[in-house]
Amino acid sequence: MRSVSAKPSKQRKMLYQAPYHILGKILSAHLSEELRKTYRTRSLPVRTGDTVRVLRGDYKGVEGKVMRVDRKKYRVFIEGITREKADGTTILVPIHPSKVEITRLNLDDELRKRILERRGLIKETAKEIEAPAQSPAKAEGE
Repeated sequence: MRSVSAKPSKQRKMLYQAPYHILGKILSAHLSEELRKTYRTRSLPVRTGDTVRVLRGDYKGVEGKVMRVDRKKYRVFIEGITREKADGTTILVPIHPSKVEITRLNLDDELRKRILERRGLIKETAKEIEAPAQSPAKAEGE
């Protein structure tokens, strides 16, 4: 999503009117130093199941698993970060994804693995794809 205006009101309008598939990319967070070295990228979209560390606010330093991602309100909900309401019920506290750092990626999802491979961040399947292409049977036919 490229912004065409420097006016804050138009920037906010673009955020509020962004299509659903763009909202997922906007909900990105920085990777920890170890993950940055591993995947050679600075940030990735936050997903349910990722482990994150809060960097700002009252819950700074708290680490937990992402329970839910709210694309409409641009917030993530982290396991262990709760607040007690006046009536005694506990609720998860919403946190903006720019205020967290991803410390462990959830790679259970095959689609996410494919996305990382397509972006060149995981090289495992790229090698597997190249190997059959250079098979001996193909070389004999030439």
